[in-house]
Amino acid sequence: MNSPLHAGTLESLVFDNRFVNELPGDTIKTNRRRQVRGACYSRVHPEKVSSPELLTYSPEVAEILELSPQTCKTDYFAELFGGNQLVQGMDPYAMCYGGHQFGNWAGQLGDGRAINLGEIINSRGEHWTLQLKGAGPTPYSRNADGLAVLRSSVREFLCSEAMHHLGIPTTRALSLVTTGEQVERDMFYDGHPKEEPGAVVCRVSPSFIRFGNFEILASRGETTLLQQLIDFTIRSDFPHLGQPSTATYLKWFNEICRTTAEMIIHWMRVGFVHGVMNTDNMSILGLTIDYGPYGWLEDFDPNWTPNTTDSQGRRYCFKNQPHTGQWNLLQLANSIFPVINDKIPLQESLTLYNDVFQQGWNEMMAEKLGFTSFDPQSDNKLISELTSILPLVETDMSIFFRNLALLDIHPDAQDTDSLLYPLLDAYYQPEQITKEYKNRIGKWLQDYMQRSLQEKLSTRERRSHMNRINPKYVLRNYMAQLAIDKAEKGDASMINDLLELIRHPYDEQPENEIYSAKRPDWARNRPGCSMLSCSS
Repeated sequence: MNSPLHAGTLESLVFDNRFVNELPGDTIKTNRRRQVRGACYSRVHPEKVSSPELLTYSPEVAEILELSPQTCKTDYFAELFGGNQLVQGMDPYAMCYGGHQFGNWAGQLGDGRAINLGEIINSRGEHWTLQLKGAGPTPYSRNADGLAVLRSSVREFLCSEAMHHLGIPTTRALSLVTTGEQVERDMFYDGHPKEEPGAVVCRVSPSFIRFGNFEILASRGETTLLQQLIDFTIRSDFPHLGQPSTATYLKWFNEICRTTAEMIIHWMRVGFVHGVMNTDNMSILGLTIDYGPYGWLEDFDPNWTPNTTDSQGRRYCFKNQPHTGQWNLLQLANSIFPVINDKIPLQESLTLYNDVFQQGWNEMMAEKLGFTSFDPQSDNKLISELTSILPLVETDMSIFFRNLALLDIHPDAQDTDSLLYPLLDAYYQPEQITKEYKNRIGKWLQDYMQRSLQEKLSTRERRSHMNRINPKYVLRNYMAQLAIDKAEKGDASMINDLLELIRHPYDEQPENEIYSAKRPDWARNRPGCSMLSCSS
């Protein structure tokens, strides 16, 4: 598809821009904040910046897009993905969508700081949308400026790639470009704004369509356009389901329920907390999207949320993510109902979500514990007891499960101290380990030992199996914050170091052992390391 003369260059990108070519757009051309009706998008160009500079890029994503390393290191690349240039074939636009935020209908939201540059097809026939986040205002920006700061952009770039390498469905990130501009932000909305360096991330996904794209049309009674968007989505992103029809709509919603459940199971597997699971942040493809106030469980606290806005209600805390996923799917079901006009099969799909999640949770937890399959007779109780024990003492989730693989499994009885020894690194405050706690976890470890013996696995096989599902390295908030601190002083080296680290999260990396350790105590309550906001 690419000519040999231009292979690997920006000019070799082949655009089809099917979203804007096949769906109706905003008839008003001026870029001013407003309610956009009867349209799926508004055409808008990125805002030019003073001095775009590439901080880093993802070689894997560049390879997907068939861009050479030489191309990615050019000034033109920084100019384009900083928002100053377009290549032939790009047709920039911002999407119109709505959403439920913290359980309340928020009306029109839309791409307030995201601009899709266009949609490409690579030589393998894969379809990818290129989107700039932080590239300036759109009709959907409401009272905001449409920009992003370096702080949030570093976090988005790194987390997109970290999640992919953990094996979690996610949008990707191609590049991180600073703009040379200063952007005013009030990080915790407490009346203390300050200027921060501006930045733009280029996000990459087969599609950025969200639950909210359908919600906004249903809320306005735009049923003809709603069906047009559903048909487009099925033809473009779900062609394996067949031509659009009522039967296909139901298969489509069924698949969305399944992939959403599978995505959240992965989140729970690694202790990831999204932090802002509004319906406008839910991908129709079951991809993790919109990395804002996210975090990984360090202390295994099921009620933990990284989002300061959610600190009171904790709607989006770790333990609530499965329920929130189903609640969000219910809002999508309500939105597509006018096209289907039959609630029973939609309810059956929502029940399927429960079934898929419960089965997937059981299988995932069995794998984390080193079992080749889930045995309900023993494993229900074993898993339930463990998830009750872990919150009793401040316990690092990633370290606990990784080190559980170090336990020597043999039939001879062992005392509790010997069993507990490989896990001691997981405890933030060992003095919290009381006699009662030790007795309880000692009993669990004995039961776990007996269950593990049933697997007939060698020590090497068991550890290999567990280490493939329990990561040694996750993108802890304090690590990202250290990279941000350096980048704000003009040193991007730690961003690149972390990018290399997260490419191999399940591998032993002796040179990076420090990043597998517990969160340092100085990061316990530091802004950016413990709690975050949606500010960017």
